[in-house]
Amino acid sequence: MRILLFLATNLAVILVASFTLRLLGVDSYLSQHGIQYGPLLAFAAVFGFAGAIISLLISKPMAKWSTKAKIIESPRTPAERWLMETVADLAKNAGIGMPDVAIFPASQSNAFATGWNKNDALVAVSEGLLHRFNKDEIRAVLGHEIGHVANGDMVTLALIQGVVNTFVIFASRVIGSFVDRVIFKNESGHGIGFFVVSIAAEIVLGILASTIVFWFSRRREFRADIAGAQLAGRSAMISALARLKQESEMPDQMPDTLQAFGINRGARGGLSALFMTHPPLEDRIQALKQAGL
Repeated sequence: MRILLFLATNLAVILVASFTLRLLGVDSYLSQHGIQYGPLLAFAAVFGFAGAIISLLISKPMAKWSTKAKIIESPRTPAERWLMETVADLAKNAGIGMPDVAIFPASQSNAFATGWNKNDALVAVSEGLLHRFNKDEIRAVLGHEIGHVANGDMVTLALIQGVVNTFVIFASRVIGSFVDRVIFKNESGHGIGFFVVSIAAEIVLGILASTIVFWFSRRREFRADIAGAQLAGRSAMISALARLKQESEMPDQMPDTLQAFGINRGARGGLSALFMTHPPLEDRIQALKQAGL
């Protein structure tokens, strides 16, 4: 969930910036004779990394808003008290600051962690997970999410996204300039063709380039599983993944919309596998069984 929210926010920031800068005429990399590639690369890097950093900084409030997660300020029930104490214990063992703890309204079993640094994170679990998982399994899921925070996955993701953004902004404007001059025969500066094509190319390239981020996400899931196993026990982590797998195979428990979060009814192949944020659950279970913990 945190990956999809981050990517959606990043794409929105980049597109809004592109529209705004174009309307303001901030395009010093353009000339009557075409694109100046040095200034364009500098422009792409500055705004590419700016978009990724902005997305990282607002990841926590965006996650709370989009999932309607409620922060536990003061535990009102034994379950909330146990949840707070468990997260505090896991965070201490992982060597990070106490994250905000939240519960979000969803009948499906789900959880996520996000935040701009290790000591200002958010860990949230769904109501469905709390109702259906036992305490050892919940602790394992929380350990997995704490592992993402302790491993600095969001910061690393932002750096990778900054590089990807730089490529997308640079390539989209090169494509826009080529089409404007070759197809639309615009020899005096850059016209509306450049603007429309570069924005369209930015969207398409941004979606295609997200496969790099998804690949990174899949690799980091294995590391987070290891962290969850170290913090909560390998058997508990495997049990939690097995329960998720069981639920993913029940149509009433796991609607198609959650396939986008990497929790799906089975491994997908071909191009669709490139857009998975999580590896297949059976692969994750097998990796944990073979891990030398």
